Amino acid sequence: MKFGVQLIGTILVCFVLQSFLPWWTMAVGAFTVAYLVGNKGPISFLAGFLGVAVLWVGMAFYIDALTHSILTEKINRLLPVNAFVMTLLVGGLVGGFASLTGALVRVKS
Repeated sequence: MKFGVQLIGTILVCFVLQSFLPWWTMAVGAFTVAYLVGNKGPISFLAGFLGVAVLWVGMAFYIDALTHSILTEKINRLLPVNAFVMTLLVGGLVGGFASLTGALVRVKS
């Protein structure tokens, strides 16, 4: 139950923050949601990873559809890994580690 709350909360908070602020504010959002929900470390990491990864890949697909894949095609030619996979990994790891940090700070306080 708490996993689902943290997952949905992370997606919503990070979406709102990234609509108005720089990309890195999603780490602050993931940290805050994890601190407030209070899951254990590994569960919190997974919820933060999945929340931000789903959000970023969804936003990437949306932007890709709007721009008719212009930038995605160029990035896929430059990098050995797909642009969407790279987006998923970078966003997911930042969100996961921010959530893990929030969960561990809650345990210590």
